[in-house]
Amino acid sequence: MFAISLKNGGFTLIEVLVTLLILAIGLLGLAGLHTTMLRTELEALQRTQATLLLEDMANRLRSNPAQARANAYLGEFGVGTNLADCGSPVNADKCAWDRALDGAAVENSDGDNIGAMIGARGCVEHLSGGANTQVLLRVTVAWQGLSPTVAPELSCGEGDYGDDDSQRRAVSVVVALAYLGV
Repeated sequence: MFAISLKNGGFTLIEVLVTLLILAIGLLGLAGLHTTMLRTELEALQRTQATLLLEDMANRLRSNPAQARANAYLGEFGVGTNLADCGSPVNADKCAWDRALDGAAVENSDGDNIGAMIGARGCVEHLSGGANTQVLLRVTVAWQGLSPTVAPELSCGEGDYGDDDSQRRAVSVVVALAYLGV
């Protein structure tokens, strides 16, 4: 009357092991995705900091156009530079930007500057113009990225971030200072 099934029900050990293997591979993929996300987030944070520092110096140039037109702001700032004279308004601007590039805005418990990008360097270059024409100055901020990519064409920080500059990142803005005919 009643048929009795002799088949075993449930999972076998091999099925459990295969399931655990698939789960482990999925968790490893999730960990890799999380690592990539953290790296990308840090790259975005560094680019944001660089843009803020870039606009800081551009605004300093715009607020003191007579000295900026006279090329008083030209130079390289940040890692490895130490400005001794911070007395005049121009030098105070340059010293403040240099300290900001060094990360002086935030210090850790040991007193180390940690408030800027990795290896931040800033450059102010004269592109064109003169005494009786509009003056164009380029402000550039360069830093070290976490992973290699195509090196930027901007010269700021060139050679400071590895042999081929593949970890160098840079952003720039051109500041136009008008000739007012005075």
